[in-house]
Amino acid sequence: MKRHAILFTFMFLATMISGLSIYAQQTNNAPDAQIDAKTRTDVIETVLKNLNDSYVFPEVAKKMEADIRKRVQNNEYDKISSANEFAAKLTEDLQSVSHDKHLRVRYSAAPLPVRQKRNEPTEQEKKDFERTLRINNYGFVKVENMRGNIGYVDFRGFTDPELGAETVAAVMNFVNNSDALIFDLRQNGGGDPAMVALICSYLFGDKPVHLNDLYWREGNKTDEFWTKPTVLGKKFLDKDVYILTSNRTFSGAEEFSNNLKILKRATIVGETTGGGANPGNVFRVNEHFGVFIPTGRAINPVTKTNWEGTGVEPDVKVPQEQALKTAYLRALNKSLEKADDERMKNALKQIIEQNQKELDQLKVKN
Repeated sequence: MKRHAILFTFMFLATMISGLSIYAQQTNNAPDAQIDAKTRTDVIETVLKNLNDSYVFPEVAKKMEADIRKRVQNNEYDKISSANEFAAKLTEDLQSVSHDKHLRVRYSAAPLPVRQKRNEPTEQEKKDFERTLRINNYGFVKVENMRGNIGYVDFRGFTDPELGAETVAAVMNFVNNSDALIFDLRQNGGGDPAMVALICSYLFGDKPVHLNDLYWREGNKTDEFWTKPTVLGKKFLDKDVYILTSNRTFSGAEEFSNNLKILKRATIVGETTGGGANPGNVFRVNEHFGVFIPTGRAINPVTKTNWEGTGVEPDVKVPQEQALKTAYLRALNKSLEKADDERMKNALKQIIEQNQKELDQLKVKN
């Protein structure tokens, strides 16, 4: 799916950075400001308009509007003069109706830039974007063949699938001879769903597999994501796959986990993920207020549901600090069951014994 892949990922990263920037202003030590009745009214009206225009569930947007207007009539906001307190109150009230934890109003002490709507990033933005991805090795932090021939891949983001294709191939070629493979997504905040589909493609055969859909309110369209029959590197087939998760595993990383769990292609080990299935964008309300609004929603083709607000439940639930050792031991024990060489069996037993002791020590600490 070629579509404007650079723009999609560029906008995702820009949105994430903007969101973090705004969020940073709402910490306990963040600068605050005094606001008046006109500011409160303007923010409420603009937020409600953006919700009605863009929120993925139009009927829920109407319910939120009715609730907020009732609160205005009841003078619930009249005594709030703190910008941070107002943003927090408005967020709480919107979420009380929508139950959407992505939906959030935020105050920023620093002025928020006006974003120009366009179909493509500029050439300079493309160059800067590609350089950033390259410097960060397209999200891959560590690739290893662990003792006992278990592959391990630690990556922190699903970046552009075209720009990162060769790096993905190199990673998957490196682990191809492993007897099992562990993907560490405990610090992965998501990214481009097309990259999710590309990496999933290495775990399935030549027949395309339907992974996930994204429905977008704008245009009333649905993007389908399938595995690719062919990839640049070697596929990792007919061997066990484990995915490590934490409560910080989010968005595209949750989709990757959910896809492979439902298709019974991987065992999820760790904590329930963050619960962010509905992609969206930061809308500028005025110079100092912004609102994150989900504009689309994920739909799994098997369950017809997603993980918004609930997260992806692991198959093996353990604290994130114990997830790697737990998955590693499971993989090693399976290798031991299959081993038919006594020297290999003895070597695996020693590795298992050592790592079991280390896991037991982690359990005591936790």
